Amino acid sequence: MTKEIMTVSQVAEYLQLSEMTTYKLVQEGKLPGFKIGRHWRVKKEDLNEFIERLKNGERL
Repeated sequence: MTKEIMTVSQVAEYLQLSEMTTYKLVQEGKLPGFKIGRHWRVKKEDLNEFIERLKNGERL
């Protein structure tokens, strides 16, 4: 079963980026995310849309 909600660490691994880069993308709003307490989370659906936008030539 794939997780619907992912941690920054899981997103970083999925995208093969550093956690720091991923954290920055979420903090800056370039990658849609939300906070639960002090912890960022990303919906898998939002991550897939983000990837599609990049594939369509959108710049970060």
